Amino acid sequence: MRRLDALRADFDVLRSLLRGMPRDVPLQQRLQSFYAPQAGQYDAFRERLLQGRRELIASLNLPPNARVVELGGGTGRNLDFFTPQQWSRIARFELVDLCPALIERARERRANDDRIRIHEADATAWKPSGPVDCVYLSYALSMIPDWRGAIANALHMLKPGGTLAVVDFYVSPAQPQLGRARHGAFTRWFWPRWFGHDGVMPSAEHLPLLGELMPQHALVESRARVPYLPLLRVPYYRFVGRKPLRD
Repeated sequence: MRRLDALRADFDVLRSLLRGMPRDVPLQQRLQSFYAPQAGQYDAFRERLLQGRRELIASLNLPPNARVVELGGGTGRNLDFFTPQQWSRIARFELVDLCPALIERARERRANDDRIRIHEADATAWKPSGPVDCVYLSYALSMIPDWRGAIANALHMLKPGGTLAVVDFYVSPAQPQLGRARHGAFTRWFWPRWFGHDGVMPSAEHLPLLGELMPQHALVESRARVPYLPLLRVPYYRFVGRKPLRD
């Protein structure tokens, strides 16, 4: 019975994915229309797809009394990946997302922790009350049309020397930087079209810009299995950079 329930939940998510994200309406309306029907099954389905989140968060070296921001935080699932030791160093955590249905799930999950504040807002425009120690985006940058604006906003709110971390889908440039992964023509063509139907935009431009803005960084490039597509692996990266001490 449990297996059957899981399959039914997967079917509900797949139906939303096949229907795709609506076009020609404001971004918040597109997100709400797309995610509200699948919000209850959102985490369970994507647990198998959104790889590298736990590893990204484990790599965050937080100072005492840290202020942490997640942009595009969705349901708040990523908060569960922080260890007790990391939580002992966090004084304030702010989660920002534009989709009301996902924000509702985040508020339900973290209703009893006074350190956590949930904001329904645009990741390119929201501002904290003061500089923060760490900002991260988990499979959110590829969903933000103005992704350059989101990166600029993240860097603006960071203290000098603060951490910006990103895990996301991507494709490589046709001629990547020396030492970086090079994806074949099919990979570079297929994944932007596959995910673009659902408002996800794997890009060849994210990593070059992140590396340019934060020369001091660690990077892992890998591939993940895709539910119900056993022969395919989607590229993703984990990037952890330091904001320069001086501009």
